[in-house]
Amino acid sequence: MKVAVLSFAHVHAAAYLRLLRDTPGVEVLGSDPDTASAAPGEVRGRACAASLDVPYADSYEEAFAWRPDAVVVCSENARHRPLVELAAAHGVDVLCEKPLAATVADGEAMVAACRAAGVRLAVAHPVRFSPAYAAVKRAVAAGDTGQVLAVSGANNGHMPTRARRWFADPELAGGGALMDHTVHIADLLDDLLGARAVEVYAQTNNLLYADEVPVETSGLVTVTYDNGAVATIDCSWSHPRSHPSWGGLELTVVGERATLEMDAFDQKVHGFSERLGRGVELPYGVDLDARMLRAFLFGPDQGGTTVPDGEAALRTLSIVAAGYASAREGVPVPVQTP
Repeated sequence: MKVAVLSFAHVHAAAYLRLLRDTPGVEVLGSDPDTASAAPGEVRGRACAASLDVPYADSYEEAFAWRPDAVVVCSENARHRPLVELAAAHGVDVLCEKPLAATVADGEAMVAACRAAGVRLAVAHPVRFSPAYAAVKRAVAAGDTGQVLAVSGANNGHMPTRARRWFADPELAGGGALMDHTVHIADLLDDLLGARAVEVYAQTNNLLYADEVPVETSGLVTVTYDNGAVATIDCSWSHPRSHPSWGGLELTVVGERATLEMDAFDQKVHGFSERLGRGVELPYGVDLDARMLRAFLFGPDQGGTTVPDGEAALRTLSIVAAGYASAREGVPVPVQTP
């Protein structure tokens, strides 16, 4: 199987290249010609591919001339659409980084293009493959919780501009922390609740790192679903620079009969390094990106987990869009169902 990674703009691109390089039966090719948004010190393009010992194509046209079976789109959010549409035009299945797009209109166009071409459009939400989430989903599906009444979620982390500057560029990213960190939990709830979001109330600010970036760095999003459940999502870039991990994702699910708690990334040994003079975390858990890539390429995992499709990602993007509208207007905003 031949897989091309298009653009290395996203922080996950290098991990995907490594995982694909090391997957038996897979040939990988990288292409990253659009490096104008790269900040000084960011390793992109041929240099990044060479550091990973991955073959490289100087243009996307050359990458498609290689005749890949699938592509992984890791560009800036605003540049997802042209690459996904290019893949659709070549009849190639696509795994697109999250969020689906910077705007709902672009997301709708991407879904339509892939549907018309008869190709798969999947979106990179690896937390669906977390064993902790799988346990929560089984308990809810078995009725152990009764009806889910409320969910409290937090997807916090470092401000990602240390790795890629464009994450705080409103034109390329479509926003800041609300755009970056709402979608993972919104995707889990789309899968878990079997309900549709109908209303969003959100508040944001940029008190954290206000002197560094023009976008919001903190946010709290409240989502009401058509089955009566209410969820809150803390989407802030609130980890200090000294924090030993890049971020985390936690959920508390409150049901009629039970409350469930999960931490998607806490399969780690925590400690303090005298040599480094700071806290350290040593992970021992499963690689969620690896599970997601394998499900995209070869089908659902043993538990039946699949990568969310474009329609699901469009629903989560619609929640984000309503969140921005609510933050601007100061009132709850209906979710425009795609």
